[in-house]
Amino acid sequence: MLPVPRRPAPAASAPPPGLFSRPYLTATASFAAVMFLTGFAALAVMPLLPVAARDLDGVVLYPLVAGAFVAASLLGGVLGGTWADRADARRPLMAGVVLTVVTLLVSATSTTIWQLALGRFTDGIAAGLVAVSVNVAIGESYPDHVRARALALMSACWIVPSLAGPPLAGLVTAWWSWRAVFFGLAGLTLLPAVAAVLLLRGQAPQAGTSQGTKKPETPVRRPTLPAAVAVSAAAALTQYGVSAWDVRHVVCTVSGLALLVLFAPRLLPPHTVRAGRGLPATVLLRALTSGAYFTLEAFVPLMLSTARRVPGVVTGLAFTGAALAWAGASWLQGRLQDRVPRHRLVAVGAGVMAAAVALAVLCVLPAVPVATAVSSMVLAAVGMGLATPSLTLLSLTHAPVGGQGYASSAMQTSQNLGQTVVLALSSALFSAVSTATTGQLAPFVWAFALLVLPVAGTVCLASRTRMTSPDQQRAPEPAATTSHHAEPVDET
Repeated sequence: MLPVPRRPAPAASAPPPGLFSRPYLTATASFAAVMFLTGFAALAVMPLLPVAARDLDGVVLYPLVAGAFVAASLLGGVLGGTWADRADARRPLMAGVVLTVVTLLVSATSTTIWQLALGRFTDGIAAGLVAVSVNVAIGESYPDHVRARALALMSACWIVPSLAGPPLAGLVTAWWSWRAVFFGLAGLTLLPAVAAVLLLRGQAPQAGTSQGTKKPETPVRRPTLPAAVAVSAAAALTQYGVSAWDVRHVVCTVSGLALLVLFAPRLLPPHTVRAGRGLPATVLLRALTSGAYFTLEAFVPLMLSTARRVPGVVTGLAFTGAALAWAGASWLQGRLQDRVPRHRLVAVGAGVMAAAVALAVLCVLPAVPVATAVSSMVLAAVGMGLATPSLTLLSLTHAPVGGQGYASSAMQTSQNLGQTVVLALSSALFSAVSTATTGQLAPFVWAFALLVLPVAGTVCLASRTRMTSPDQQRAPEPAATTSHHAEPVDET
């Protein structure tokens, strides 16, 4: 009998490379370095701005200095998105990194409050360039099964800056000078900035991204620079206007809101206000969730320090817990990407934020422990950690061919608009109730209750962001990939 030939055993297919494998290690290190240094530069200066304004005899203009960063990041996001689509995401990213160092030197050498405001404005442009460019570069450089973890790592890179930056800056300001903080940050970020530029220069988008499987190309309505400038000015006017209630501030508030209504839709996808399916709904939900969270983050510390009279260390613990919770939830959504659809993670995150808002309203009662108020910020951060990376991934998926920069720019713009509008409305309601009543707690109840509207709207509209076509579904992620907390290893 002739021997029967055996069929050779199929070779085991190698798992796709993970986030820290050789094909993506350089890009991962570059993006992480950029996010870390820009996060440190953005967060560390916050405690010293009031001191700098007082030293420069510009306390009256402090709201303008504080709001210049957010207003300029609107402009930076539009510039970064348009630049990334026309050229490559790494060019605006490198420009943002270099501009971060330059703007720190501008602020450090301030002789007037207007120069300090200029420094914060240019810093906002740099932050907008970096935030949009990193999202586009991740979309270009990573395949679908790695993107969620890449975005989770970007969130984790803000943990150390959010924990160590403000207290260190406060100590240096108290012991030395607020100028020393700006000079020190410029020196600390110079070397990582040079390293990031060298790493990013010459890098090309990696193979294996979903660009080849995108839906057919559709026309992209590019935002215009005049509209971006008008929206940035409107955001600055609105933030300055709600800082007080007199004729001048009311005029600024009304003018700012009118400009936002007129020009903001030109920076967003069509049908965003109506929550059109796909990218428009995704952009709208970024505005709603960001506005609710950052307004809660503004009023809870104010309540703790004024109405509840707690020590400053308690407020610091609230921010620390929120930073850790956001990063932890962001890591969790990266692990759930194959089990839970993205639009459901958005709905769950908004539901968690709704519970946090309800908890904040409850914390106004004197009988409720102060720790409960702290937990409301932590719980809201959990919701944001689930919703924000999911919305970013959905925006990259819904973006047309050649329009990832446009989609990322729209997301950055909507985030800042959401913060500006929701905070302005809550501040106006807070001031109105404060004028009508004598108690300290009632204004906080109304300010917190207003936040139910954006988070409830997010829960109801999350299904309009879902991915529907088969080529938009993500490939299964192998179990062998490493966590973003692991040391870099070669998985190939």
